[in-house]
Amino acid sequence: MNTIVVYAVSSLLRILEFLLFARAIMSWFVQESTSQIYEFLCLLTEPLVQPFRSLLGRIDALRGCPFDLAFMLAFLTLIALEQVLYML
Repeated sequence: MNTIVVYAVSSLLRILEFLLFARAIMSWFVQESTSQIYEFLCLLTEPLVQPFRSLLGRIDALRGCPFDLAFMLAFLTLIALEQVLYML
């Protein structure tokens, strides 16, 4: 039973990693204002990124950063959670 739960959670984490990666790649290209795929990716991944964005928004030095650190932290957190899961 334990391995089934680990496999299911691991699969969910990998899917979320893929969605974040796809969103990052799509953000490099010019998007039409009504890109439904990009909007769908944002809809799925923004709940993961938003807590990091609100945390980093409290730090004045990071407000003008040209990189989306919240996005990177969300991605790295998913990877860390997956590694912890494999250690169990």
